[in-house]
Amino acid sequence: MVLKSPTNQMDILVIGGGLAGLAAALDLAGRGHRVVVVERKQYPFHKVCGEYVSNEVLPYLRRLHADPAALAPANIRTFLLSSPGGRVLTAALDLGGFGVSRYALDDFLYQRAMARGVAFHLKNTVTDVAFDPATDQHRVTLADGRVLTARVVLGTFGKRANLDRQLQRTFFTQRSPYLGVKYHLRLPGFPRDVIALHNFADGYAGISAIEDDKLCFCYLTTRRNLKRHGTIPALEQAVLAQNPRLREILGAAERLYPQPEVINEISFAPKQPVEQHVLMCGDAAGLITPLCGNGMAMALHGAALAAAAAHDFLTAKTTRAAMEAAYARAWTARFGTRLRVGRAVQRLFGGPVLSELAVGGLRHWPGAVQALMRRTHGQEF
Repeated sequence: MVLKSPTNQMDILVIGGGLAGLAAALDLAGRGHRVVVVERKQYPFHKVCGEYVSNEVLPYLRRLHADPAALAPANIRTFLLSSPGGRVLTAALDLGGFGVSRYALDDFLYQRAMARGVAFHLKNTVTDVAFDPATDQHRVTLADGRVLTARVVLGTFGKRANLDRQLQRTFFTQRSPYLGVKYHLRLPGFPRDVIALHNFADGYAGISAIEDDKLCFCYLTTRRNLKRHGTIPALEQAVLAQNPRLREILGAAERLYPQPEVINEISFAPKQPVEQHVLMCGDAAGLITPLCGNGMAMALHGAALAAAAAHDFLTAKTTRAAMEAAYARAWTARFGTRLRVGRAVQRLFGGPVLSELAVGGLRHWPGAVQALMRRTHGQEF
């Protein structure tokens, strides 16, 4: 389905219709700008994602008239972490959060963006982005051959895309060992106010409630693990099930997907928030480790920062150079520490011995757990 703009010229072109792209589109359309979103899929669709969102995003979503309460999400208040051997620590979440599937949330935001006049090119991709300094505009080529022009382009196309190669982004040339797997489950008796992270050899799995009495089960592991065991079911039985908490989940849960969602080459390498005059948001700007981060909240907060910077440029309050510099500074100030702490903490887990030591030590040091969570989560915005 394609909603056409009256012209191929627009104020904002958003590449990728995930959380960051949809929120930024809603925000900028609400400020009176002409916005087009290019998305390679048709809503609704599933994504590999932990599907837990810190409540820090609620004021922003309410300002966008997109309060997720309409989706009846799970109310999550407690964090649980287990070592590979099943040793457990728990901690209260300061702000708390909510659990909702990307299938429901992205479609919810898409419907609101449509109602606000955002145009969409669905089941389409961007094959080239070129900035023309003579016109101070971007020339954007779509896979179907159309060429669009925009004053500002937002790159919200996720963890890894062919555009990263075209933009010559450094991280794209570096192989990553990680892959992500996600299911929706039903598991009677699982507490709906808990988000749990369970360690296993070379990875960890998260599980938490979402809407409709379902659970999101998502884990990060390595290609080496998968190659060694051949198939995802074999990997789960041979590796994940060594953690008794995961063994119980895998044995008792009803899987609601015939096949899991899988994504390869998940990279936590540093990225730049601005590339060749494109403002990057969400995972395209930087990916925090799932063990201690909240990528969905970061995507929404990044959208708020990008929309504010773009609006100032589009209303002639600032120059392009000043817009890009301001956005890069704001993005780094909000998320730089989170990403650094996330990468450091990532190194403490995955190896069975170190994971056991880390969880064992943190169980007796609750202040450190709270401090880590504060360093990897934000405040309401």
